[in-house]
Amino acid sequence: MVRLELSIELRYDVGVPGGDFVFNIHGAHTRSQVIQSESLLISQAVTSEIFTIEATHNRYLRLSALPGPLQVNYNAVLDLHHVVAQAADVFEVPVAQLPPEVLSYIYPSRYCQSDRLSAVAMAEFGYMQRGYSRVKCIENWVRSHVCYTSNTSTSTTSAIDTLVDRVGVCRDFAHLMIALCRALSIPARFVTGIDFGSNPLLRPSDFHAYVEVFLGNRWYMFDPSGIAIPMGFVRFGTGRDAADVSFATIFGDVMTQAPVIHVAALTHPDGLWEQPRHRDEAISTDAANAYATVGSD
Repeated sequence: MVRLELSIELRYDVGVPGGDFVFNIHGAHTRSQVIQSESLLISQAVTSEIFTIEATHNRYLRLSALPGPLQVNYNAVLDLHHVVAQAADVFEVPVAQLPPEVLSYIYPSRYCQSDRLSAVAMAEFGYMQRGYSRVKCIENWVRSHVCYTSNTSTSTTSAIDTLVDRVGVCRDFAHLMIALCRALSIPARFVTGIDFGSNPLLRPSDFHAYVEVFLGNRWYMFDPSGIAIPMGFVRFGTGRDAADVSFATIFGDVMTQAPVIHVAALTHPDGLWEQPRHRDEAISTDAANAYATVGSD
């Protein structure tokens, strides 16, 4: 088990007549991510609402802000439980045997135009043995063909754009890997969280996008950008692509300041808590396998 402590500070200058916000910055409540404590502080005395989408466990904070400064602070201590498997034992699930709730993650989406990447995916990966190793090759291919460069993409950049431009940030790496997986009929989804272990030479800790791929009847984690440590990922939002899980959706005349984020792995005096580290095995946060009855043949 990994225990993490995180803090998020968001600052805005809201214009007249005010602004509406929908945030996705709360840790998701799942079987493998247990929130030990959390707090939320909103600088303005306004009414807010927190609600959860049951299908994805995404938690949202909605509020209407008054003109002037707005600060939102979220703090939490969370326990992460992982399932670790040997890569050779993790298989691809045929489409005919996918659980119904997984099917939406094999279709093209706004930023992951998998239907336009079939030729590339088949040429690069179609000949490979199916399973975790093939998906790992997709992850490595994206990492080697795209250069992580800040401020090189926008909110409209898609997987096709990233394939052409060969530069991007974490969301772009994730979109391209997801699109390539789906082009091979491998379910893949977009996840947002915090980039524990981010390379400080690239940037300070920030919101992070990574990939989960449905293999061996579980969702396994991949980080095609390579800038963070999957064992330290805190799940905020899960969706088909970035359109589903923006950490902040803003309506109105609002000026945004850079977020201030801190995340740290806590230690236990008896050594009961692991420190996040890079591992060669397949890592999943499906602590309880809800899909165990699906066949593997």
